[in-house]
Amino acid sequence: MFTCSRVITSLSRSFSTSSVNNAKVAVCGASGGIGQPLSLLLKQSPLVTQLSLYDIVNTPGVAADLSHMDTRASVKGYNGPDELKNALKGMDVVIIPAGVPRKPGMTRDDLFNTNASIVRDLALAIAEVCPKALVGIISNPVNSTVPIASEVLLKAGVYDPNRIFGISTLDVVRANAFIAEAKNLDPAQVNIPVIGGHSGVTIIPLISQAKPSVEFPADKLKALTERIQEAGTEVVKAKAGTGSATLSMAYAGARFALSLIKALNGEPNVIECTYVRSNVTEAKYFATPVLLGPNGIQKNLGFGKLSAFEAGLLEKAIPELKKNIQKGEDFVNK
Repeated sequence: MFTCSRVITSLSRSFSTSSVNNAKVAVCGASGGIGQPLSLLLKQSPLVTQLSLYDIVNTPGVAADLSHMDTRASVKGYNGPDELKNALKGMDVVIIPAGVPRKPGMTRDDLFNTNASIVRDLALAIAEVCPKALVGIISNPVNSTVPIASEVLLKAGVYDPNRIFGISTLDVVRANAFIAEAKNLDPAQVNIPVIGGHSGVTIIPLISQAKPSVEFPADKLKALTERIQEAGTEVVKAKAGTGSATLSMAYAGARFALSLIKALNGEPNVIECTYVRSNVTEAKYFATPVLLGPNGIQKNLGFGKLSAFEAGLLEKAIPELKKNIQKGEDFVNK
């Protein structure tokens, strides 16, 4: 039903620079496992003219390394809390991959206390320095960290629900890849909307709305859905204690960031699935395809007609989502 934008097939060739505005992008958590490859992908894009890298350690080295690339974005690194506000000054887009990664046996909720504090502190600085920026949050658990950032901005009096996004793009990317593999299709031509949240049973791939249309027997559909829902754990196990999904998440994060920039530049029909403040369901935050524009969300496109199987997934997801959202809001309000 919906087509989510594809923006990174070849970063250096995907865009004409003739009509591109000056897009200033900050990456908060730029020295980490996601932050470094994400920054590399953004540095490749002619849509980015200024890349501001922030982290608590090692950022000058990452910035120096990237600055040797012969692409148009200027790069500057900022190290430590004292430099955070300078890193955010004048930014159009802020992407937040900061936080600790998952290890074997950990759920996204296990990351909560550490990552919740990090997102809260970054949101406080955004509220003060660049409240009009479009903010994409990768830090897990996204189901809770997006409400945390929203509550902080609300308390600061600068909250605009159209400008805060949970980057759930990796679920779409995985769904596209897994369905393409199962049907022997070109993954670049497959598009699966993914709604709900960004962990476990809250991830709802709408395979009934796949482009091109695909069909599976019930048992295969269930197995594919569960693989998409648990794909993060698949990577954590495969890395055997050395990390979580960093490279695929960096790809997905860069795809979403570049979609935000295209929308800022006034490009029409930029659509991405993203976890946002929403009234589409009884959950206060919910991922759906949204039409992006210069001020963030231009229109929430909802999720259309679900199959009976998908309706069952939605029923299971809502209570978990509501619990995750409440946990994030309680963290700020307590």
